[in-house]
Order: sequence, then structure tokens, then C-alpha cells
Amino acid sequence: MSHQTGGRSLDHARLAKLGFLFGVGLFAVGAVGEIGGHAFLSTVPATLDTVFFGMETLGVVVGLVTPIVFGAVLPLIE
Repeated sequence: MSHQTGGRSLDHARLAKLGFLFGVGLFAVGAVGEIGGHAFLSTVPATLDTVFFGMETLGVVVGLVTPIVFGAVLPLIE
């Protein structure tokens, strides 16, 4: 369902899907980086470990919150 907002069309379903996929991708890159780093390197720098953990955490949050915001809340507000 599309709505006109200031001359721009918002496709809520597409935004929800893309946001979810972005969150899944962010989580996947963080998980692969963390697992691959520990598998191939004897020691992973703490900075990289923190970055990969942050990517995993942010990926889960984005993947769960984006569909709720763009799929349920925003269409009800407009």
C-alpha cells in the first residue's frame, strides 16, 4: 500500500522487507566475521571482536524493529 507524503510515495511493505533483509545481512556479516576470525586467526583483536558483536546485535534489533515500524505502525499513523 502506497501513500503520498510530500510528493514522495512510501511503499511500507517494501521498506519492511528491505529493512528486515538489511538486519539479516548485518547479522550474517557479523556472525561470519566472528566465527571466521576465531577459526582462521589465533587471536582476534578486541576491536574486531567488538565490531562483529555490535554488527550481530544491531542486525537482530534492525531485523526485528524495522518490520514492526514500517509494516504495522507507520501504515496506521498515516
